[in-house]
Amino acid sequence: MDELTPPPTGLIRIAPGLAIHADEVELRFVRASGPGGQNVNKVSTAVQLRFDLLNTPSLPWPVKNRAARLAGNRLTDEGVIVLSADRFRTQLANRKDAIQRLVELLAEAVVPPKPRRPTKPTMGSKTRRLDSKKRRSDVKSGRGKPTGD
Repeated sequence: MDELTPPPTGLIRIAPGLAIHADEVELRFVRASGPGGQNVNKVSTAVQLRFDLLNTPSLPWPVKNRAARLAGNRLTDEGVIVLSADRFRTQLANRKDAIQRLVELLAEAVVPPKPRRPTKPTMGSKTRRLDSKKRRSDVKSGRGKPTGD
């Protein structure tokens, strides 16, 4: 069995300790666009994957929020992620591609962002800033009208 095909238990692994049920993912096969001759006109090889992100019980809320932000315009107003896969000529390859892309998106959402630590400017950077301000001030003050000495 391939690593992208859901295991017999019906789970799609996202990260260690986190998985979604295979029945939460809806796959629809549609006709692919682009060149391909008779094959593209007869066979529905492109895959449209739909995953209801907001209503899934498999993911915690922080992961759902990050996944919604990462999905961008692939997320509908109802909270459903829609992915289209038509890179390959076969249904199986496009199906694996769509599932893999969903897994990558959700795996990226699992990792919490690194918190920003506020820092203070160093003494050296403060000194350099003040020195440059002083030099600029001297240049500008030399541009005034000459005094009557």
